[in-house]
Amino acid sequence: MEAGVEPLGGSLPSISWRWDPETDILSGAFKGNRKAGGLTGTVELTDAEGSVAVLDVNNGVICGLDVVVWPEVTTRTDIQVPAQLTDGRVVLASGGSRGAVSSLEVDTSLSVETNSSESVFHLRIGPRRPVEVVRAADNFYVEMDQQGGLAGFWMTNVPPFTAFDEE
Repeated sequence: MEAGVEPLGGSLPSISWRWDPETDILSGAFKGNRKAGGLTGTVELTDAEGSVAVLDVNNGVICGLDVVVWPEVTTRTDIQVPAQLTDGRVVLASGGSRGAVSSLEVDTSLSVETNSSESVFHLRIGPRRPVEVVRAADNFYVEMDQQGGLAGFWMTNVPPFTAFDEE
């Protein structure tokens, strides 16, 4: 999936992560810094193992993420967001869907790493490769590979998961 980076044109959006205690879905979305003219809807990233992550897209701009069905999660003590960042909006290539409301499904491979407190998650799309990291919102970073394709996402300051108690 191809994407480009545009200047923010304002302040950095804010995002807060929420867990659904019944389904284990982690969700975050932000408002503001949205641009006119492009894909509006969702992009569902799925893999052969049944993992699902859904991007919220408004007028072409990635403005949220839901991790719906988790791939195997690996814990690493040394995980951290790369220090070299670019602030910007990540805009998906719209093809012929300019201004259309759409739902798109993309088959890929997904993997997740987290720190020991599970406050930082790194969702990788496909294999490990060189990337540029774009800070799209506070607590939300998008990785793009050298060909302009989406390569992953960083979610930071994720609150602890608390499931409903079974009675």
